[in-house]
Amino acid sequence: MNAARHVAVLKGGWSVERDVSLVSGEKCAEALRGLGYRVSEVDVDDSIANVLVTLKPDVVFNALHGRWGEDGCMQGLLELLRIPYTHSGVRASATAMDKPTAKRLFHDAGIACPEGRVMDRHALGDTHPMPPPYVVKPITEGSSAGVFIIRQGDNAPPAQIAAKDWAFGDAVLVERYIPGQELTVAVMGDRPLAVTAIVPNTKFYDYEAKYADGGSRHIIPAEVDAQVYQHAMNVALAAHQALGCRGVSRADFRYDDSVAGRDGLYLLEINTQPGMTPTSLVPEQAAYLGISFGELCRWLVEDASCAR
Repeated sequence: MNAARHVAVLKGGWSVERDVSLVSGEKCAEALRGLGYRVSEVDVDDSIANVLVTLKPDVVFNALHGRWGEDGCMQGLLELLRIPYTHSGVRASATAMDKPTAKRLFHDAGIACPEGRVMDRHALGDTHPMPPPYVVKPITEGSSAGVFIIRQGDNAPPAQIAAKDWAFGDAVLVERYIPGQELTVAVMGDRPLAVTAIVPNTKFYDYEAKYADGGSRHIIPAEVDAQVYQHAMNVALAAHQALGCRGVSRADFRYDDSVAGRDGLYLLEINTQPGMTPTSLVPEQAAYLGISFGELCRWLVEDASCAR
């Protein structure tokens, strides 16, 4: 059956996460070929519509990360072309990428997120917008690109944020920094998989820690109280459903373990197209539950649809 299905794996693109996407796409294409699918790997550029019309794939495996591939743009094109595709649809993808909008939906669903507000990056100036520690991040980027933690004792937000060569847009999200542990939970369909604790070998879980060899340690299952563990699983599923996600998503948390019970758990964001690299978290959680990388890729292909 698989040999009759033609899968176009979209990878690369032109976001700041291009390099990660290339690795994700290559690994997924390799796994799908091993399962008997006919696979075309496509390094996406602005000719992608014509490429897809020529290829006529049965399914698109969207391994793009970041803007234009993960924010509803590619999903909208695939809807117009009537090609079933993996992961979330237009609305969920666009909403998840817009962090302030997603946070409002999470709040409406009763999910705790760090307090924060959107500001123009030029308005940060030399004055702290809130008492340190706090985080400044772009509102529409992933993989911790452009994220700064301003700690107690820092004089002001870093000058890079107001610099002319800042590549992440003028609007930034400023939110309270939550001390403690970095936790993450993958959701596959309607099933939260596991809770992973991430221990970065850098100052925080930045781009290098996520993708460099040895940049971080992943502890699965996370060594947290059983009540907190289950709460993280429940919140990840609730967030997935609040945004209307499908396929696989990943919920990222901060957990202040100095707070008794589950009240120290805060959702940061939902990633609608998590990485599928050798160091990625979703394949690790799937493997922990006995789901091989190939089985995970097959499930995503068979779950693909046009979510109009």
